[in-house]
Amino acid sequence: MDLKTLRELVAIDSPSGFTDKACQYIYDLLTEYGWKPEWTNKGSVVCALGENPVAGIAAHTDTLGAVVTKIKSDGSLRISQVGSPSLPAYEGSYCRVYTLEDQVYSGTLQLDDPAIHVNKNLRTANRTIENMHIRLDEEVFTEEEAKSLGIRPGDFICFEPQYLELPTGYIKSKFMDNKAGCFVLFELARRLGEQGKTAPVELYFTNYEEVGHGGAEGYSSTVNELLVIDMGVVGEDCAGRETACSICAKDASGPYDYNFRKKLVHLSEKNNIAFELDVYPFYRSDGSAALRAGQNLRVGLIGPGVAASHGVERTHVKGIQATIDLCMAYIQQL
Repeated sequence: MDLKTLRELVAIDSPSGFTDKACQYIYDLLTEYGWKPEWTNKGSVVCALGENPVAGIAAHTDTLGAVVTKIKSDGSLRISQVGSPSLPAYEGSYCRVYTLEDQVYSGTLQLDDPAIHVNKNLRTANRTIENMHIRLDEEVFTEEEAKSLGIRPGDFICFEPQYLELPTGYIKSKFMDNKAGCFVLFELARRLGEQGKTAPVELYFTNYEEVGHGGAEGYSSTVNELLVIDMGVVGEDCAGRETACSICAKDASGPYDYNFRKKLVHLSEKNNIAFELDVYPFYRSDGSAALRAGQNLRVGLIGPGVAASHGVERTHVKGIQATIDLCMAYIQQL
């Protein structure tokens, strides 16, 4: 499996609200594949793979991140989370701070007083936004010196993904939730384009999922089913695994469409696709947003298993391939 487009998308910073460059990459890639993508008013990318689409397949390109809330007296930055990154897992992460004037500054997420030789509570302190900060890699030691760089409240903080492909097939990186899902949609568009085929399907790359409203609107009036591709949960009391496609029966927003789920399970069994049925206790998706917004859609949720969600995540090419295979089987039966 050629993961070039996944690598390239992961390398583009795109926390919710700061996705223009990532969405432009998606738009350009789909155009290169021979399709005619379009923009929504909110900056998402929608691409019909045939006339009068009856099914939407969605994935979100926005990720976790932060914004500046305050410049401290020592020139470091207080933050507000965008989405819900796991602060203990993100501690020590390198990041980039983007100003409104398009200046980019390097930094690191640190616990306050982070030297073990002076902070006796370093190992036991709870990590919260109240006691963590961004240390800038600039010679700034006062609030005014940091302000002179053009840094202001609201400036986006984008964390380094630490992307790594391993010969075992594992992919370690932040933001596999949900750039691995976007890669699945890339492959659907690429394969159908190379085969010279069309399908009554609309691809939808949303850009506000991590803050709850990405998939709320933007679907063609002919669409009656929405298949959401997002990370499959891996963890205690969950069935998901990184080497399989997870099919979600229910998450914190409620059950997904029963007959749609049944169809996805039968397609997986018929085509010998590795899958797990699962229930996610603390999870919501673009499908949740669509249903809460009153969209008259039957919604299903699938995706490759992703371990350590909202931390330094990991998935496997087998899980990604299984998700692609299930999507292709779904498209073929439309």
